[in-house]
Amino acid sequence: MRRSLHTALIATLLLVFLSLGDAKAQIFKKKIKEENQELKVQVDSLKKELDKLKRESILKDSIADEMIGIYEENNVRTAAGLNPEDYTQEVTDSLLSIWYLHRQARNSDEGNGYDMDTVRFTSNVTDEVMKSRLEKMNSFITLPYNDKVRNYMVLYSEKMPTKMGTILGLCKYYMPIFEETFSKYNLPDELKYMAVIESALNPVAVSRAGAKGMWQFMFRTAKLYGLEINSFVDERLDPFKSADAAARYLTDSYNVFGDWNLAISSYNCGSGNINKAIRRNGGKRDFWSVYDYLPRETRGYVPAFVGAMYAIRYSKEYGLVPADMQMPAKLDTFEIHKNLHFKQISELVGISVDELRNLNPQYIKDVIPGDSKTYILRIPYNYSGDFIAHEDSIYTYKASEYLNPQTLVNARSSSDDAYSSGGTITYKVKKGDTLGKIAAKYHVTVNQLKKWNHLKSTNLSIGQKIRIYKGGVPSSSSAASSSQSSPSSELSYTTYTVKAGDSLYSIARQYPGMTADRIMKFNGIGENIKPGMRLRIPK
Repeated sequence: MRRSLHTALIATLLLVFLSLGDAKAQIFKKKIKEENQELKVQVDSLKKELDKLKRESILKDSIADEMIGIYEENNVRTAAGLNPEDYTQEVTDSLLSIWYLHRQARNSDEGNGYDMDTVRFTSNVTDEVMKSRLEKMNSFITLPYNDKVRNYMVLYSEKMPTKMGTILGLCKYYMPIFEETFSKYNLPDELKYMAVIESALNPVAVSRAGAKGMWQFMFRTAKLYGLEINSFVDERLDPFKSADAAARYLTDSYNVFGDWNLAISSYNCGSGNINKAIRRNGGKRDFWSVYDYLPRETRGYVPAFVGAMYAIRYSKEYGLVPADMQMPAKLDTFEIHKNLHFKQISELVGISVDELRNLNPQYIKDVIPGDSKTYILRIPYNYSGDFIAHEDSIYTYKASEYLNPQTLVNARSSSDDAYSSGGTITYKVKKGDTLGKIAAKYHVTVNQLKKWNHLKSTNLSIGQKIRIYKGGVPSSSSAASSSQSSPSSELSYTTYTVKAGDSLYSIARQYPGMTADRIMKFNGIGENIKPGMRLRIPK
């Protein structure tokens, strides 16, 4: 009996012990579960933070990638013996270009991510008020009010306040330049707002297609309108000269199409696309009539132009405040007749190299090549006296250091300069190259590269050789070898003899529907023509 009781006691104690152990286990499991939940919350929070940092890193990397592309475009400077601090404002930490990129990075989400074909923005301003304001602008250019235009009016005036603040700040400096230029050519004052659409008033803007400057000229068009592009100078970056070229282009375009909205559109997509849209529309020459036949990007160009103009005109009503750009209130100009380096000016006169680059972005290597011809230097007015006082000695100051003859020779013989002066080049594909990057570097299109090199896809291999033609136009010998390259082998034509003062654009205007580009392709020539030259004009 005692034994059985003893056994029962042991069994009871064992059950109690096991139940206590199970309770402790349950408590332990619960505690582990709670800790796991806390850890999950922390991990999720860290993951969100990591994703945020990753997005920021991607944004920064994209800007860095753009800068690296520009850096590679200028890599001949290394061979020329220049130090990293001597690179152009496109690469170095200049006041304007880097400021602009940083500001663009901070505000990259403004105005992005909208499908302007489908979105319908809400606004606290009624349609009646916006329409009335648009009518009161008294524009020489037709400014219709419709849903497409309204969307861009709301976009620029309400959806991107920081970017518009930046643009308004730059307007104070650049708009007087454009106003004077367009007045000289008797053009509508409103055309000055096109620069807002083209570059957001960034004078050193570079598109992926290779267009440069505030007015976004491609290489070939820039040369056609007399802008100088060589190893030391790129006048596409000169706010004064690029505006003058833009004014002449718009004058020519208006003379062809007789409609300012079509002329504005041609600036975006080229006269060829406008002529094609007109033909498909039965010959009607009105932007809104040919709207559906235009490239998608161009359809939004005129509405965006109207939207930007409206936002700037009524900026106070929308509470848009101009950012402080710290641009000089008044400039003085000097003619430079000898080679001159920005550092010579900076060290003797006291103007920072960054400010000189900011005011003279066209001198892409900090060198004014005055030995070849006279160039203009712009400096803040308050430095004029010091510049005049040192003008006799400034050219010789450290000339052997800053204007090393071998450096200048190396720069002039760079591959880009050889390309600009004529003929063809052969480019060897490097790691990281794409057709898009190569096209942007040499101011041509991806389709041209594919056509010239008989490429069926955009895939490239390291070491592959790519042939590139000057200014996007094959030489006459190359053009003659292919009926595809030389339309003259298949089409009838009339002959025109070039006279003094002629340009390809002035000749094109004499033939309805003709363009300068088409004349060049038809004849297998570049932009340079001489009196007495016989050109074939396709019928």
